[in-house]
Amino acid sequence: MDRSPKMLRSTSPLLSLFAFLLCWGAALVSAVSTSGNRLLAVFDEVGEKENYSKFLGDLEGRGFQITYETPKSESLVLFHLGERAYDHVIFFPTKTKGLGPNLTPQILVNFLNAKGNILHTLSSETTTPNTLVSLLAELDITLPTERTGLVVDHFSYDTLSAAETHDVLALPPPVPVRSDISPLFSAGAPKDALLAFPHGVGAVLGPREHLTPILRAPKTAYSYNPKEHADVLDAADLFAAGQQLSLVTAFQAINSARFVLLGSAEMLQDKWFVTEIAAPGGKSVKTFNREFAKRVSAWAFQELGVLRVNWIEHHLNEVAAVNESNPHIYRVKNDVTYTISLSEYAYDKWTSFSLPANDVLQLEFSMLSPFHRLRLTLDETRSTPEASAYTVSFKLPDQHGIFNFKVNYKRPFFTNVEEKNTVSVRHMAHDEWPRSFVISGAWPWIAGIGATVSGWVVFVALWMYSAPTDKKVGSKKTN
Repeated sequence: MDRSPKMLRSTSPLLSLFAFLLCWGAALVSAVSTSGNRLLAVFDEVGEKENYSKFLGDLEGRGFQITYETPKSESLVLFHLGERAYDHVIFFPTKTKGLGPNLTPQILVNFLNAKGNILHTLSSETTTPNTLVSLLAELDITLPTERTGLVVDHFSYDTLSAAETHDVLALPPPVPVRSDISPLFSAGAPKDALLAFPHGVGAVLGPREHLTPILRAPKTAYSYNPKEHADVLDAADLFAAGQQLSLVTAFQAINSARFVLLGSAEMLQDKWFVTEIAAPGGKSVKTFNREFAKRVSAWAFQELGVLRVNWIEHHLNEVAAVNESNPHIYRVKNDVTYTISLSEYAYDKWTSFSLPANDVLQLEFSMLSPFHRLRLTLDETRSTPEASAYTVSFKLPDQHGIFNFKVNYKRPFFTNVEEKNTVSVRHMAHDEWPRSFVISGAWPWIAGIGATVSGWVVFVALWMYSAPTDKKVGSKKTN
């Protein structure tokens, strides 16, 4: 075959086109998650995945590469050569008391420390393994002592499937408890949408600031041990009641790794994606489970609520000054402008970040403590559909030293933004002080100096140019 340079040159464009199409195709099937596409699903038996085919199919459709394992599998490892073997893990209910030496609580904590994400599901019909109970205790999440439980509600239940047991809760999609929290899990939901929460387990959350309930139980719900069922329940038999119970819980670590505790694994099953439910006195509607499962898993696997800092700029804001970007030194009382560009990831693309209602993005200009704490406002002239620019202008304090421009934005359901830029602030040079004659407060002193100098000049002139007195005039002769 002739491999002359001429033929090689003629085929190189085709090779380049083929390589481009190959890379483009690989990009299409790559995961949309910002932290990777390797997903491990742990079942008691691999065959159980057929019950969750729609949920798992949605994950694969979003680009995740799912590996199915059981706790007893010898090939199951979360780390290989010190690096994560998977980016995300889903635990489905399992009947084993322990998950084996490859899934100890310490390994799972190390997985979170390595920025891995975990989605853990529960069921009232399956006892939670000791390993996962220990992990939940590390995160300040408490389950019933018997490691199982059942949440029932005699006022908010599905009248079609649980007319007698009241153990299938019919709940509206969760709305934020505060107006400064983004409604990631309920935005765009129909007004009559209902979630089916069948045979679920509720958890009690500690005061840890990294914990946020996504879905709370209604005020009329309670949790008890179904194995000790009685016609009349004593208050001492209840694990918790009302909004003490968190049905779906989010935990975000300092490194932005995420953990979600889903109290009902059955709400992810195929039948609850397509069935209809009805609350007491209401009409039957198709469940909102599929969309809710998509949003919860997207948040857990960092497809939603991920913030990125694109660039930061600070510079002088003075007329006739060299306003270069990001200088290392300023002078006291300089007028400066600070701007930060932020983007938010939504499933498969970066978009501009919009602050939730009544929320504030702040800049701190601090040494040991903040000298200024200022609100950053949207700069529409420097914003794009992919990024939002927030800016503020202010005057530096009359204090020299080492200062920091610091943005510390930590909100529920958003990754942490903590940016610090260090600059020096020097004192004024001798030739930078304003002249005294332009300071009105100095005018009396200047006038006093002028009067003193003028009086001295007049005195000297009179002394020098006045004739001396004639000593002979008026003198008398004496004998």
